[in-house]
Amino acid sequence: MGYSNKRILGVIPSRYASTRFPAKPLAKIGGMEMVVCVCKRVLESGLFDKVVVATDSRKIFDVVNSYGYQAIMTDDGHSCGTERVEEALRIIEQTEGEYDIVVNIQGDEPLIKKEQLHSALIPFEDPQTQISTLCKMIEDEETLLSPNVVKVVFDYNHNALYFSRSIIPFSRDETLEYSIAKGHYFKHIGLYAYRSSVLKQLVGLYPSRLEKMESLEQLRWLEEGYKIKISETEFESIGVDTPEDLEKVNNKLFKGKI
Repeated sequence: MGYSNKRILGVIPSRYASTRFPAKPLAKIGGMEMVVCVCKRVLESGLFDKVVVATDSRKIFDVVNSYGYQAIMTDDGHSCGTERVEEALRIIEQTEGEYDIVVNIQGDEPLIKKEQLHSALIPFEDPQTQISTLCKMIEDEETLLSPNVVKVVFDYNHNALYFSRSIIPFSRDETLEYSIAKGHYFKHIGLYAYRSSVLKQLVGLYPSRLEKMESLEQLRWLEEGYKIKISETEFESIGVDTPEDLEKVNNKLFKGKI
């Protein structure tokens, strides 16, 4: 791997509070707390020099450490996961030296795959890569039409052009069904990898106009001129946002469909 000589840190930001699903990180997936499931899968990928859970909750901290994994306490005033990940990087670098690449792994995606993590790291074979993230081709209208699913368009060099909750690109002459069949639409999967120096810059930026309109933090980075590389994955992202989502994941696990 072209990034094998880099020190890579995996950070799983995890908040206890959740409007739709209180204490979500400690919900059980196959008998194990969700945040622990994520930590286990990320470590088992073998792609990271270190993996930590960054949390503002003593309960999450204690549970993660009880399994023999590492958690660190971070400030409870962060407005987004990016800020929590950057604080974790700074804390760790105080005692362990610098890391080259940091990966922000969602704590509510317990079925994260090694292949997805690898895809997010591949762009860093290019020393010019600043940030990378993932996308997956959209194959049905329900996904395309949902404002909860973020869509992305990118150029021929796989640099992101725009992210939106709306349908992008807009096809003036084709039906949605035909455009989907042609492979014109891509879902954004919110797994981010950053060059460490870039991550430290991102947290100093102010919320931008487009970010506020779409409620998408990555638009702040684009508006400020940062490049986001997009890697395509064939694997679906299965997030847990509600108790109903938790039941679906557990059912898949029980039936051996994952």
